[in-house]
Amino acid sequence: MEINEVLNELLVKLFRNINSIEEKAIQTEEYRGVTTNDMHVIEAIGKGCVKNMTTVAKSLAVTTGTLTIAINSLVKKGLVARVRSEEDRRVVLVSLTESGKRAFDHHKRFHDGMIADILKNLSEEEKKVLTKALGNLNDFFKSLSKGN
Repeated sequence: MEINEVLNELLVKLFRNINSIEEKAIQTEEYRGVTTNDMHVIEAIGKGCVKNMTTVAKSLAVTTGTLTIAINSLVKKGLVARVRSEEDRRVVLVSLTESGKRAFDHHKRFHDGMIADILKNLSEEEKKVLTKALGNLNDFFKSLSKGN
């Protein structure tokens, strides 16, 4: 099999496996009903500070309308708090609740474990090559999304 076919097959399987395994990894008793998409919104909000909806939507490359639907669900699940800005009532601010912060940590542990396992048997040179290759792949996807 030539390199293009091998890479295509690897990338297709990789994306499918990451999505499937991540979905299973986040499903614990505490996070039953929390989706991978929910976790990515939680990750975009972060534990640091309150963020406005526009900032979170931009970081996820979605519209504020799409984000609103996700935030409504996360508020109902008790993972996100939503308030209007005191300075400008048009601005909606979101932050993680204590439960949301625990979900953030839970999701981060999955990613940390995945990265540690990937890197454990690579030399420093292989780590640099992998980083470069994944950066190129990321740049490719970014360029596609800018075209829309």
